[in-house]
Amino acid sequence: MADKSVKTSQPRDYKMIIEKDVQVPLRDGTVIYADVFRPDGGAERFPVIFTIGPYQKDKIWEPPEDLEEKANPYMNWETVNPLWWCPRGYVCVRVDSRGSGKSPGLSEPSSMQEAVDAYDAIEWFAGQPWCSGKVGALGISYHANFQWRVAGLQPPSLKAIMPWEGRADLYRDQAYHGGIFSTGFMTSWWVLQTAHHLLGEPRSYNPDAFHNNLLWTYMRNDLDSDFWRRISARWERIEVPLYSVGNWGGTSLHLRGNTEGYMNAASKHKKLRIHTGSHFHPFYAEEARVDQLRWFDHWLKGIDTGIMEEPPVKLEIRTGGSKKPYAFRFENEWPLARTQWTRFYLQPLRETAAGENDAAEGRLHTTAPGAETKITYPASPGGRHNHGGRTGVSFETAALEQDTEITGPIVLKLWVSSTAKDMDLFATIRNIGPDGKDLPEVGQRGEPLYCVTKGWLRASQRKLDPQRSLPYRPYHAHDERQWLKPGEIVECQVEIWPTCMVFRKGHRIRLDIGPKDGTGSSHFTHYHADYNAGAHNTIHAGGSRASHLLLPVIPAKQQ
Repeated sequence: MADKSVKTSQPRDYKMIIEKDVQVPLRDGTVIYADVFRPDGGAERFPVIFTIGPYQKDKIWEPPEDLEEKANPYMNWETVNPLWWCPRGYVCVRVDSRGSGKSPGLSEPSSMQEAVDAYDAIEWFAGQPWCSGKVGALGISYHANFQWRVAGLQPPSLKAIMPWEGRADLYRDQAYHGGIFSTGFMTSWWVLQTAHHLLGEPRSYNPDAFHNNLLWTYMRNDLDSDFWRRISARWERIEVPLYSVGNWGGTSLHLRGNTEGYMNAASKHKKLRIHTGSHFHPFYAEEARVDQLRWFDHWLKGIDTGIMEEPPVKLEIRTGGSKKPYAFRFENEWPLARTQWTRFYLQPLRETAAGENDAAEGRLHTTAPGAETKITYPASPGGRHNHGGRTGVSFETAALEQDTEITGPIVLKLWVSSTAKDMDLFATIRNIGPDGKDLPEVGQRGEPLYCVTKGWLRASQRKLDPQRSLPYRPYHAHDERQWLKPGEIVECQVEIWPTCMVFRKGHRIRLDIGPKDGTGSSHFTHYHADYNAGAHNTIHAGGSRASHLLLPVIPAKQQ
C-alpha cells in the first residue's frame, strides 16, 4: 500500500472530458491525430502526461486479471490509465505516430522524424487553454524510448520525463547486441505491428498505415553509424529532469538504456529506479503509481512530495527465485561506490566441450591459474540449423560459503581464437541452487526466466571506444570489422548487462559461454551467421591470458 504520509495530488470529483481524433498540426503541414482525456475543471489549467507511438491510440488493451489497475474502456497498451490520472488533475494525451493508427504519412518507427513530431505536438498541447503550459512524458518501452529522442531536442514545455523500461541506443540495446542481429525480437515486433495495422481496424480508415521497410533498413545498417546515432539518445543534450526506470528482467532490450541514461544524461536532476516483474505489471502497481505521481507533482505542479530529498537510486534487491517483488533499497549512486570489483578467473578442467551433458567444464576462481590452458567447442554443433540442446562451455564457482550480492555492470574478458574468420560470444550468468537447478526470475512476459543476466559480442567487432569505455563497462565502437585469422588469439571484452542478485550460501554462480542463444534467451534470439558453420572456437585461460569475469560484489552497508 502507498505511504499515506506522502504529499501528492489527491483525486477530486472531476468530470472526465474525452476528445477523440484531435488534429495536431506539425511544422511541415502534416496533421497527426490524438486522443485527449482531461479533467473538467472550468477555468483551471492542468499539466499533460504525453505519449506518442504506433500502437494505435484507439486500441483498447484488456489487461490480465492480476493487474492492480482494473480493465476499463480507456486502457491502452503501455500508457497511463486516464481514470487514475485525470481525477488527480492531469491531462492524458495519446498520439498516433505519423503513418500509424489514424495518422497519415510515411511510417518511420523510432525515428528522428517521430521525435520532431513529438516536439511539435508537445508544444501545441502546451498552448491549449486547458493546459498549464507544462508537459511530462511517461510510458513503457516504445513510449519510453521516444522520450530519450524528444528530450534531446529540448522542447521548452517538456518539464520532466520518466522513461519506464526504455531502450536508448537502438544499435546496442535493441537491434545489434554486441554486433549480433537480434532477429527474434525485431522480426516478431515488426510482423505483429504490421498485422495490427493491415489485418486490423486501421486498414478501414488508413490502409497504408505502418508502411515501412524497417527490417531491411536495420539489416542494411549492420555497423554503427550516423543512421543509428540520429535515432538514439544524445546524452549531452538531455537536460530535462529525468527519472530513469529499469527492470532487472529486461536483460535483452531495455535495461541498458535506463542505466546508461542515468549515468550519461546531462540532466542536473535525475534519479534511477530498477524493479522486477513482467514488462507491464510493475508500471500499474500502486507503489509505482505513487512514485510516478510524486515525480510529476514535483516537476509539473510544484508540490513538495519529498521525492527529491530521497537518495537518487532505488533498487529492488533480488535474492533469488521469487515470483513476487523484492524489497527496495536506496543508494546514493550508480554503480555503487562501495563495490568490490572482483575477478573470477576461468579455469577449464578439460580441453573440449562436454556436449549435451550439463556438467560445467570449468571452474570460476578468485585466484588466477598459473598455467595457460584452453578449451575448444564447436560453433555449430549438429549443423548450423540446430536450435536445440546445450552449446558452448560452462564455468561454475564452488558452492558459496556465504550470501554474496552482485549488483552492477559486469565485464567478461576473454582470450579467444577460432578456425573461422569470426565468432560469436554469448555469455549467460545463472543462479544454481544446492539441488543443481536454476532459480528462475520473472521474465518480461511473466514467464520463468532461467538466467540472471546476459552479454554478447561478435569477435570481429571487439574494437573499443577508449573515450567511452569504463573499467566495468566496455563500449564497443562497432564501426568496422577486424576479422580473425585461423588460430589467432585475440582479447575480447564482453559487456554483460547490469544485474542484481544475492546468490545465497550454498548456491553457485554459473557462466555459460556459447556460440548461440542459450538458457534464458526467451524471445530475444539472434541471427546465427554463416561463419559458424563447421567452425571450432577456443577459449584461452591462465598464464598471460587470464580470462576472467569481473563481478561487482557488494559488501553489506555499515550500520
